[in-house]
Amino acid sequence: MSTVAVTGGTGTLGREVVGALAAGGHDVVVTSRSTSSVRNGVRTVRVDYRSPAGLAAAFDGVDAVVHCATSALGRHGGEVELTRRVLTAARTAGCGHLVYISIVGVDRIPLPYYRSKHATERLVEDGGVPWTVLRATQFHELVVRLLSGVTRPPLAFVPDLPVQPVAATEVGARLAALATAPPSGRAPDLGGPEVATLPDLARRYLAAVGRRRRVRPIGLFGSVYAGYRAGYHLAPEHAVGTITFADHLDAHVRPSR
Repeated sequence: MSTVAVTGGTGTLGREVVGALAAGGHDVVVTSRSTSSVRNGVRTVRVDYRSPAGLAAAFDGVDAVVHCATSALGRHGGEVELTRRVLTAARTAGCGHLVYISIVGVDRIPLPYYRSKHATERLVEDGGVPWTVLRATQFHELVVRLLSGVTRPPLAFVPDLPVQPVAATEVGARLAALATAPPSGRAPDLGGPEVATLPDLARRYLAAVGRRRRVRPIGLFGSVYAGYRAGYHLAPEHAVGTITFADHLDAHVRPSR
């Protein structure tokens, strides 16, 4: 069995990666900004992500790093600089594999955060550590947070866009499998099991939470919206996820009867 470090291992996706690795019998090191602990065989190490030296110490002896920690501060800081430090630490520690999670469409939709993710992909490719990059579609959790906000008013204006949500559990399992296999470069994209419109998912969400709202689809303007309308963030040819949005609502949103 291998030893794998997970940055951002306490977040929505990171927890799923950690759980999948631990279930597979692998040793797991979680880097955290807040605390150090050992629990259920998982070692959490408090680190300062601004310090490659501290990260390198946390990565000492690991076979692979799954980089789930993220920052939305922009292309010239945030995600790129965070990953640069993680790469420096991985090289210093002699780590043989870095796995990076990205998003379907980062190379085609001119959203600032997407641009930073795409720039980070290129950094990983040239970072001097054997690498794997996985792009996934939007998580069910993200879609639910969005819908929770836009459906608060009595009349819910919902962008008329297609989405293909996927379960973080399934993305986490894929990342764990990639981390314990040889580096593979760009891995096949991972998409959810169905493509639906946001207004349709809004109606399903409202039914699940028992909230009565009118849903009005709206169009938006600009190049970002055009990219979403064109479906550049979708991966219908890689719809390998099995947990549907309805499954997620039943498990995490719908009140117990």
